[in-house]
Amino acid sequence: MNAPEKATEIKALVTLAVSFLTALWGWLGWAIAIFVIAMLADYITGSWAARARGEWSSAAAREGLWHKLGEIAALLVAALCDIAVQVILHSAEAPLFGLGERHYLTLLVAVWYTFTELGSIIENAGRLGAPIPEGLRKGIALLRDKAGGENKE
Repeated sequence: MNAPEKATEIKALVTLAVSFLTALWGWLGWAIAIFVIAMLADYITGSWAARARGEWSSAAAREGLWHKLGEIAALLVAALCDIAVQVILHSAEAPLFGLGERHYLTLLVAVWYTFTELGSIIENAGRLGAPIPEGLRKGIALLRDKAGGENKE
């Protein structure tokens, strides 16, 4: 098997895997998966940045983990709210306010936290010495704000 055939085989396998996971999870699942990946990347880059500056401490690391746990709790609350809305919709004679079976709050919270994490990753990259284009920093902030408001941290 030559290289182009192997590349085509790999692309087909990746496409199959992504298609399978999308059918299994739907787009909400991808939003949550991206959020989790962004959380991990933020924690790792934050730890690297602190170590590089000689500021790393286990207390600060624990504080960061508690912060991540709070984000997960908020996402779970949003999911519970979406489930409650679905229960109300199924028990009502007619759809409530024209809402269908969607996970609006869960998706909104996952996207907002994802952009918050991406902004933090950019800040960590800057602390590590990487030049950060101002447009990227502003773009992430704009997307986060459009997804649900300002970050009050």
